[in-house]
Amino acid sequence: MRRFLILALVSTCVLAVGIPAMGESYPSRPITYSIAFPPGGQSDLEARRQQPYLEAMLGQKIIIQYKPGGGGSVCWADLVTQKPDGYFVAGMNLPHIILQPATRGDAGYTTEQLVPIAIFQATAIGLAVMRDAPYQTVEELVDYAKKNPGAITVGGSGTWSGPHLAFLQFCKLAGIQMTWIPYKGAAPSVAGFLGRHVMATMGNSNDLVQHADKITVLAMGTKKRFKHFPDTPTFTEVGYPMTATVDRGMAGPPGFPEDARKVLEKACLDIANKPEVVEALERDGFLPVAMGAAESEEYIKQKTVELTPLIKEFKKN
Repeated sequence: MRRFLILALVSTCVLAVGIPAMGESYPSRPITYSIAFPPGGQSDLEARRQQPYLEAMLGQKIIIQYKPGGGGSVCWADLVTQKPDGYFVAGMNLPHIILQPATRGDAGYTTEQLVPIAIFQATAIGLAVMRDAPYQTVEELVDYAKKNPGAITVGGSGTWSGPHLAFLQFCKLAGIQMTWIPYKGAAPSVAGFLGRHVMATMGNSNDLVQHADKITVLAMGTKKRFKHFPDTPTFTEVGYPMTATVDRGMAGPPGFPEDARKVLEKACLDIANKPEVVEALERDGFLPVAMGAAESEEYIKQKTVELTPLIKEFKKN
């Protein structure tokens, strides 16, 4: 009997150690928030916007770290190896997390391994050139590209990322060849474009807004005209039926505790719905979004179905 009681006590202690106690005590220590792109990019800006709100709501420090590389895959491959105790999360970017596992044998993670917590922001993608470029409309750029196959270099964030997919779609629809130059994130991509290391960019809307005085935006990947560039047509308007956006959210590793997920989901949505946050996002050229965990999961499934035919097609080329 005594031996049984000892074994039972040991088993109870093991379970107590192995399963983190959440409930009302979560979080009881700082949370690490890993960002897949370098400082200064859209993912970093959004995490930094959330940080003071999260710390006030959760009563704990939010430690932001950076793991750039591979269009985000370095960060997400690291995420899926983390202990699922509720204290390590990462920024989540779509369509990146769908494209990379489907196109690379070495992505280091699968889409299904990431546990969505919320999606809280998006940016439209636009095609832009410098103000003194020899092509100042989509038609002029396409004409130049047809006469000079591969000569136009286009920079953007990552490979098999939202900007890269937009680049591939546009080239296919226009029947042209251009050269994709990938950068580790939006910030270095913008620096490369403004430094004239590339001739054009598939850029995020807030970067385009910030540098509107130096560039010409030829087309936007929105369904209707983007309010910051009312004179710029959509891709569809100029004869190329496509849309292009990047969605951003938060995800945990496989086995992420459901009660911790609910706490973080609520915090992310509360922040996303704050009037001052919505106003700031719109002012800066972002698109406000507020999707909870279940809605985010469904959205990822829908995007996977939508993108699968494109992935198969582009992988052949």
